[in-house]
Amino acid sequence: MSDRITLTFPDGSTREFDRGVTGNEVASSISEGLARMAVAIGVDGATRDLSRAIEENSSIQIFTMRDAEGQATYWHSSAHLMAEALESLYPGVKFGIGPAIEKGFYYDVDLGDRTIGTEDLGAIEKKMAELAKQNSNYVRKEVSKADAIAYFTEKQDEYKLELLEDLEDGTITFYSQGEFTDLCRGPHVPSTGSMKYTKLLNIAGAYWRGDQSRNQLTRLYGITFAKKKELDDYLELLELARQRDHRKLGKELELFTFSNLVGPGLPLWLPKGARLRDLLSEFLKQEQLKSGYEPVVTPHIARLELFKISGHYPYYSDSQFPPMMEDVEKDEGYLLKPMNCPHHTQIYNDRPRSYRELPVRYAEFGTVYRYEQSGELGGLTRVRGFTQDDAHIFCMPSQVKEEFKNVIALTLKVLSALSFTDFKAQISLRDPANTEKYIGEDAAWDAAEQAIREAASEMGLEAIEEQGEAAFYGPKLDFMVKDALGREWQLGTVQLDYNLPERFDLTYIGDDNQKHRPVMIHRAPFGSLERFIGVLIEHCGGNFPAWLAPVQVQVLPVGQSFNDYAAKITQELKNEGLRAECDLRHEKVGYKIRSAEMQKVPFMLVIGEREMESDTVSVRRHGDGDQGSLSLAEFIASAKVEIKKATGAN
Repeated sequence: MSDRITLTFPDGSTREFDRGVTGNEVASSISEGLARMAVAIGVDGATRDLSRAIEENSSIQIFTMRDAEGQATYWHSSAHLMAEALESLYPGVKFGIGPAIEKGFYYDVDLGDRTIGTEDLGAIEKKMAELAKQNSNYVRKEVSKADAIAYFTEKQDEYKLELLEDLEDGTITFYSQGEFTDLCRGPHVPSTGSMKYTKLLNIAGAYWRGDQSRNQLTRLYGITFAKKKELDDYLELLELARQRDHRKLGKELELFTFSNLVGPGLPLWLPKGARLRDLLSEFLKQEQLKSGYEPVVTPHIARLELFKISGHYPYYSDSQFPPMMEDVEKDEGYLLKPMNCPHHTQIYNDRPRSYRELPVRYAEFGTVYRYEQSGELGGLTRVRGFTQDDAHIFCMPSQVKEEFKNVIALTLKVLSALSFTDFKAQISLRDPANTEKYIGEDAAWDAAEQAIREAASEMGLEAIEEQGEAAFYGPKLDFMVKDALGREWQLGTVQLDYNLPERFDLTYIGDDNQKHRPVMIHRAPFGSLERFIGVLIEHCGGNFPAWLAPVQVQVLPVGQSFNDYAAKITQELKNEGLRAECDLRHEKVGYKIRSAEMQKVPFMLVIGEREMESDTVSVRRHGDGDQGSLSLAEFIASAKVEIKKATGAN
């Protein structure tokens, strides 16, 4: 072991210290912007507190708020600060869990017969600011299980006591700052002093451990920053997100609705929304036909036995609607399908297959059903009934890489057509420490994971790898897409599957006249229409490109005497394949223009006496105002060119 400690900064520079140096002494030597984020990572890849890493290793890497590890540590430390404030303001409060999330943190708390409302958040924020000014150190202490139980028994905190049941003696640590102590494995930033600016964002209910039969706790969401400008910028981004919320815009643009009589998580598509769905579906269907996919249609239910063979039941039974009709025809029951893939295996298995006809590519916009918890439902992004742009490719092992690359190319075309240009690829692998969670042999998994790596590399994708994120039947490649506000969404997905062909005994006759097992590729560039449309609405703020807008052209007569001419023009636009509507209301033209602007219609054609006499239209563009006058033929031609260019249509 070296006598010196080496500290490596993000810019590659280093600094050395004597081994006896303390964590706080090292932190104080770092610039203010870096010190507030001082989190170390050991050589074994595990994140550590700075002082602990100094004790264990001689090489240290510093994370800042630009790093996911730094953000998670900072915001988890902030959750402890909020808990300290709550304990001060609400003596006797009990604590569940308080993790960092993608943006900020939350803590689940039990206030007994007390409640917290939005009017109380300011006082909590003020208390957090007071505590942060004390600049208390986060102190880690290893505790025996017996001592930990005694501590939380005295505090009468049954939630921490339950968490302790799952922990082994010798692995338990407490973290303290100021007057507050919590059960926590860490890590934390050195002190509370950097958490100067706090905003508590939301209050919600959350069942303990997600179990509806358990106590409902109060969940407080918050976020902290070291600089006021950082907080101000974030709040501004939140306001932009609120304005772009797809639930808000979906109502304003008359795209979809929900009904309690129909059921939560089951969207009803209004005419404009249904048109939007059809446009997206037709776009992908045309691309699929070019790529050799064949359309299929399967029923919404199937015998339970199908999903037992596939492994979806009981592996996903907690997220499925219960079996039905268990006594019909002495059958064990039917299930609303949670996946389309088992049905597609049966289409493949309809007759013997030869290697000469592979690959076989089946595509279906198939609706599936999953029982999501009511508290997790959210507009279109988390629903109980949704339509997947599902396709399954059955091919020979020698064809896997090429087919996988073709799917990547198709997904990239879809994302490009919808202006999703900022994305990264994630290869999701199984967890090697918990292989019992997955179906299939080790050799098949190794082959599948390597095939994905090679295909992604050859397509020029810089892919990150995440262990433990694979589907239970095979590894996958996900496209993690950033929207216009910088938020990340998982959209397109491609998955390799060596297991369902085995489970359903799928075969083909090879050139050696022997039976062989095909490989199955699951593929969905959209993922689901519902979720994709929700993300798309927020990405473009409801300003759909002209080729995708439910209404492309709004014809606006300036008075009732021009209604017949406006209606004639509207019909001509429809005859040319443009989606046009005519506003014949007895309103001033300024009002009609504002209405069309609010509906985010790409083109508006104003019709008055001059236009009628000259056989022209006065063109307005959403957000850009007056574009001048054109003949109707000129406008139609220019609109078609724009649409053709955007979709890459022939």
